[in-house]
Amino acid sequence: MRDVIIVGGGPAGLNAALILGRCRRSVLLCDKGEPRNACTPRTWGVFTRDGTPPFELRARGHADLERYETVERRAAEAVGARRLDGAFEVRFSDGRSERARRLILATGLHQNLPEVEGFDRYWGTGVHSCPYCDGFESRDAPLVAYAHGPGAKGLALELTVWSRDVTLCTDGQPTDLTDDDRERLGRHCIRIVETPLLRLEGDEACPSRLVLRDGSTLPCRAVFLMPAECLPSDLIRDLGCELTGKGTVPTRDYERTNVPGLFVAGDASRRVQFAVVAAAEGAMAAFAVNTELLREDTR
Repeated sequence: MRDVIIVGGGPAGLNAALILGRCRRSVLLCDKGEPRNACTPRTWGVFTRDGTPPFELRARGHADLERYETVERRAAEAVGARRLDGAFEVRFSDGRSERARRLILATGLHQNLPEVEGFDRYWGTGVHSCPYCDGFESRDAPLVAYAHGPGAKGLALELTVWSRDVTLCTDGQPTDLTDDDRERLGRHCIRIVETPLLRLEGDEACPSRLVLRDGSTLPCRAVFLMPAECLPSDLIRDLGCELTGKGTVPTRDYERTNVPGLFVAGDASRRVQFAVVAAAEGAMAAFAVNTELLREDTR
């Protein structure tokens, strides 16, 4: 019986393991090595590590853990989890299972891309989910907000922080734009294109234009997707976590969930999806885990 199992080896999982290792807790950190940002050339907005490639950042995190002998890292895919006798049992794809008194899920999210040709090719290099993370690198260039519904206007206006050349593309989907909304977007020189998209084109490095189904084209250096429903880990569903409409977990204080002893940190929780925020959530979950275990052990 370990103290803690952490599923997911991104910023949240690595930082949780680091804090718990410093608390001398027995930790199993398991990760299958397929992060959502694998296609992203660099990770931005991390203090002292701004622009570090994602896998280099992970390698540094692994190196930090080497000095903590109570932390074990395992390249393994967790395929199931359940509560068992007040603890947690996690099953792995190789048939093995492990038990722990507490469980931290730092599994991130699976990003569903719109079915537009070229979006998958440029995912991470020209198609992004977060302008805070990737807007600066496309500053003053033609930007596209790919959005429809209630959030479309907000995303288009947000992109004006990084460029004054912004187009809102709805891809033929219905929008909730009122006449006042359209007038407001027009005052900020934001074009509205409601024609369905055909494909995103460019060179090997980055996109350069969108081709619409009517044959017209639109200059485009980067596409930013409206936050949409994402798929949480099956483990989150297995354990009965509450979910928001967008597929994230509405965590409570210190990343606690509605399931006692279960914590969710990182992109799978409700907060902004920055690497540095994920790391902070991992640290908060680790603090709460150690505090709970300490109270149990000294009761």
